[in-house]
Amino acid sequence: MAVSTAQGIITLMGSGELTTSMVELHKALLARYGGTGRAFFMDTPAGFQLNVDHLSAKAVEYFRKRVGHDLGVASLPAADADAGTVAACYDRLGAADYILVGPGSPTYALRQWRATRVPELLERRIRLGACLVAASAAALTLGRLTLPVYEIYKVGEAPHWVDGLDLLAAFGLDWVVVPHWNNAEGGNHDTRYCFMGADRLKFLEARLPPGVTLVGVDEHTALVLDLAADQAYIRGVGQVVVRRNGAEQVLPREAPIPLALLRGEKTGVFPSTDAPPAASEGAPPPTAADPVWPPVESLAEEVQALLDLDQVGPAVQCLLALEAHIHAQAEALQERNGLGAAREVLRQTLLLFGTRLAERLARNRKTLEPLVTALLERRDAYRAQNAWAAADAIRDCLTQAGVIVEDAPEGARWHLDENR
Repeated sequence: MAVSTAQGIITLMGSGELTTSMVELHKALLARYGGTGRAFFMDTPAGFQLNVDHLSAKAVEYFRKRVGHDLGVASLPAADADAGTVAACYDRLGAADYILVGPGSPTYALRQWRATRVPELLERRIRLGACLVAASAAALTLGRLTLPVYEIYKVGEAPHWVDGLDLLAAFGLDWVVVPHWNNAEGGNHDTRYCFMGADRLKFLEARLPPGVTLVGVDEHTALVLDLAADQAYIRGVGQVVVRRNGAEQVLPREAPIPLALLRGEKTGVFPSTDAPPAASEGAPPPTAADPVWPPVESLAEEVQALLDLDQVGPAVQCLLALEAHIHAQAEALQERNGLGAAREVLRQTLLLFGTRLAERLARNRKTLEPLVTALLERRDAYRAQNAWAAADAIRDCLTQAGVIVEDAPEGARWHLDENR
């Protein structure tokens, strides 16, 4: 398949686009734009939800606080939005260097986008060097076919495929993308393979057109397709599985992967097997929630939530629990190639903790400044009157309140005790 030159990046995330596990990847992808990249969040997959504005606000706040980058919203919740909303969305996409699209319903997103210029604008921006990050539901839409997850898993329709955007085909990738590959939310029933389970996946896979590649992306994991470099690499805590014509391979994490191999332009990549191992008959469903990675993410998010509430003591306890969990699960995390990512989560959480405490000190100083200034002026007056006992009493009271007073030739200076 002939592929025209493209300079951008397509990143497929299994989940976790707004969690600690993906902070460093967002930073790294944005770094190619030298700190001036124009980043936008698209809300269409969740456009039918009553809380769509809250989801957009969460994305904006996450980028501001965790990624350290401004994020606008290219809002197009529905194709029949008013003309001003549509025009604003097109303008923002047309100027975007970084486009994030996330959770919701893949089939809803497809219905809206097909009636708009969104597919055309996404392809154009990628060719001109932009980065598209498609997570969860959005990742499902980019391939030749799309899995209607809600309709099958929630409504009870028979397993089937629907036509996808096929945006990946413009870059030589005849793929079907399945995020949430290692999902374990079912507890006592199999929800791997984006909630389909082994039996339904086997049924669906048998109905793929010949030659189509199925790409499974684990949760909190990203497959980064660097089109300009003509290679791919994996980031996050899990694996990426590629299946084609009854053969399967887990992609290597250690080195870049040539896109020619993923496009099928080179042969001999995939080992021959009679049946895909993970979807074979008798594959046991998980019996309990994954005890290894989810606590890393949930404890890190709980630290952030407690710091948002200015509850430093409980936040410290959660931070210690996170460190203890990583230590206890080090061997299991290492087996999943996730120990480095877990340690990075801990590092980022520590950094967040320090930043919030510094902000807290600065906020406290601003609040206390009028009172402390007045007390120090009164202390100076006592000192001028040689009323040393009264002056020392003011200083002692401030010290007990965590305000350190230092006398200097130019006058008294003060700062907050950082150990308080």
